[in-house]
Amino acid sequence: MISSTNDLRCQNAIFAPTFAMRSMTGFGRGETVEAGIAYQIEVGSVNRKQADVAVGIPRELASLEMRVRKAVLARISRGRVSATIKTEPVEDRAGSGMLEINQPLAQAYIDGLQEIGSASGMELSISAGDLLRAPGVFEISDSRIEPDAAWTGIETAIHAGLDQMIAMRESEGEHLQSDLAARISQVENAMGAIAELAPEVTKHHHRQLSGRLEQAGLSLPLDDDRLLKEIGLFAERCDISEELTRLQSHIVKFREFLTSDEPTGRSLDFLSQELFREFNTIGAKANSATIAQHVVSGKTEVEKIREQVQNVE
Repeated sequence: MISSTNDLRCQNAIFAPTFAMRSMTGFGRGETVEAGIAYQIEVGSVNRKQADVAVGIPRELASLEMRVRKAVLARISRGRVSATIKTEPVEDRAGSGMLEINQPLAQAYIDGLQEIGSASGMELSISAGDLLRAPGVFEISDSRIEPDAAWTGIETAIHAGLDQMIAMRESEGEHLQSDLAARISQVENAMGAIAELAPEVTKHHHRQLSGRLEQAGLSLPLDDDRLLKEIGLFAERCDISEELTRLQSHIVKFREFLTSDEPTGRSLDFLSQELFREFNTIGAKANSATIAQHVVSGKTEVEKIREQVQNVE
């Protein structure tokens, strides 16, 4: 049974969400020092239907990429997260490294250039300066970090960055939650207005049909079977009680998701589509200009809801 407009207003007044949902937009930075190495991480997230993690990590720590992904995915359920990790020695370690020369790699560069020269008929040469710029020929020994030893510092920095990012997502989520709560109340008001007008649709059709018959000189008594049958068929086609019941059910469920302690972005997105579909059906069946105005009002709010829930985790 559909509540009256006054009942709906009372429900709107007492509804106050207590759980702060999360958006999918945020940024955080974490840093820690472990065994003379400073580990810095920046994490940022944007909208995405599924959870996705892109990791930027130094080459010597590439084996830790999967651990980083798992650490991030353990704390978010939706959104695209970019995690960038940087390492650098702290002051008491700087300058203490030993320069290492990769002789085989340097010779490989020289041989490769000579081979290209022979094949092309051009005289090509390589200088010491060229080798200095060649990747991997010169390295500082203590810039090499063992992945297993580095994980403790990286893990600490990751969670510090995620803490900041999630705090930002929750802060924005609070604003989203308040906006969605206000808009679903407007949707409910539109539904209540339609529910009050629904019984008048059949009566209005009865008056219109009788007036047209009189204008055509075919006046029939109000209890004529043919007239009653026509009115009955119209009433059946224009009955929107099922749509109103489903609307109210969707609104109740929508509010439950607003205060849920679980990620509900996908569920809210689905419900907003169902709300829009029910309003469309009501507008098509009711055949009433007055009801159509409230349908437009309801659909307008649902469209705004659909835009907002795209950013809910």
